[in-house]
Amino acid sequence: MMRILSIFIYLNFSFFSFSQTDYNGLWQGFVIQNGKKIDQATPIYLNLTVKNGIVEGKIREEIVNTDLYALKKTKFELKNNIISFKQLLIEKKKTSSKANWCLINAQLTYIDSTGYLEGKYSSTDCKGVSGKIILYRSQLKFSESEIPIQSHSWIVQFANDLKNGEKAPEIRALERKNFVFQPIYFDYDKAEIKEEYYAFLIQLIKVVNGHTDLRIKVTGNTDSDGSDLYNEDLSRRRAQAITDFFVQHGLKADRLKIEFNGEKNPIDSNNTPEGKQHNRRVEFEFI
Repeated sequence: MMRILSIFIYLNFSFFSFSQTDYNGLWQGFVIQNGKKIDQATPIYLNLTVKNGIVEGKIREEIVNTDLYALKKTKFELKNNIISFKQLLIEKKKTSSKANWCLINAQLTYIDSTGYLEGKYSSTDCKGVSGKIILYRSQLKFSESEIPIQSHSWIVQFANDLKNGEKAPEIRALERKNFVFQPIYFDYDKAEIKEEYYAFLIQLIKVVNGHTDLRIKVTGNTDSDGSDLYNEDLSRRRAQAITDFFVQHGLKADRLKIEFNGEKNPIDSNNTPEGKQHNRRVEFEFI
C-alpha cells in the first residue's frame, strides 16, 4: 500500500513539475547552423499560446541587419514539457539573394537553471542543414508586418551573454530582485578583505554584470576609535579595497560608485566589542 501511495505521489509531483513551465508569450533568440559561428546566426521569434496542453503559434525569422524576414506556418506540440514544432510553409516573406529560408523541425526544452528555451533542429527541405536554437522570454510584441519587431542591436548583447555564460534576462532580473546584500566586516584598523567574503563578492559581480543598466554603490564605515579624519580615510580604504577586488574580478570601474562615512553612520553601539565589529563594515546598494 505504501509503495502504491509513493508512486501516486511521485506521478502527481512529476505532473505538477511539468505543468509549471509557462510557454505563453514571445520568445526570441538564434537559429545557429552547425559549422557556423554565433555571429552568423539567424534571429528567430516564437509567439506561443498554450491552453489545455494545446500549442498554437507563429514563427518569424529575420536576416541580421536587413529588413528581410519570413513568417512560417508551423505545427506545434507540447509533450513531457518539450515543445516540438514542424514548419509547414512560408506564409509571407521579404527576401533577396542573401536569404535562404529553410523549413525546419525542432524540439525545445526549457532549462530551469538558465531560463533558456533550447534544442536542436534539422531542415526538411535544405539538405544537410541542422543546428541548434536558443531563445529567451521577451517583453516585445510579435509582428507580422514588414517592419522589424526591433532593431538588431540586441543580437550583439545576446551573443555576448551566451559567450559569457549569462542566464536569460528574466532569470537575471529575478536574481537581482531577490539578491540579499550582506555587509563585509573588517578587523580592527584594517582594510584587508577576509577570504570568507570572496564567494559573496563574486556572486555580486555576476549580478551586476548581468544587467547593462546596473551599477553598485560601495560605502565604507568604521567604529568610533580614532580621530574623525583618520576614520574617514580608513573607511575610504575599506571601500577602495572592495572596488579593487571587483575590478580585478571582471567588474568595470564605471559600474562602481564609492562613498565613505568614517564613523558617522554606526549601526550598533560603539561601547562594546561586538558593536564596534558591526560598525567596521562596507555596505552595498544597487543604483
